[in-house]
Formats: sequence, structure tokens, C-alpha cells
Amino acid sequence: MRNDLVERGQAFYDEQLKEKLEPEQTGRYVAIEPDSGRYFLADTGTDALKAALAEMPDGYFYLARVGYQTADALGGYASRIG
Repeated sequence: MRNDLVERGQAFYDEQLKEKLEPEQTGRYVAIEPDSGRYFLADTGTDALKAALAEMPDGYFYLARVGYQTADALGGYASRIG
């Protein structure tokens, strides 16, 4: 079930939600439970997952950022002193 969660979640987003959510919800996050088709929108990924887990505590969710290729990017800046 979980092994293909990313593929199923992305397929559900592309086929069912992309046209419905973009561009009005661009930048928001959506937690998708692809087996049931339920999804939860919020301004942050954490809030989307909290809402999803509150309704479906045993669910597994695919997290996407509406209008973006990935939900988040890792990066940062650091400098060394001394």
C-alpha cells in the first residue's frame, strides 16, 4: 500500500485535482489520501497533514504544494566564522 503512495498520490493530483485547484489555490498545500480520494487543503504542509490525520488517523497521505513540482525544497545558507 505505502510503496506506491507517491505514484498514486501524484496521479490523483494530476488527474483529479490539478485543474480544480490551480491557479486559485497555488502555493497552498494538499494532503491526499489516494485510495479514498479525500484531500485536505491548508496554508502549510503541517496544517494539511494535521487536518488529514484528524479525519483519518490511520491514513497515509501524499503531500503536494499546489502549482509546484515538489512540496518543499531543502536549502540553506551558512558561513563559518573563525
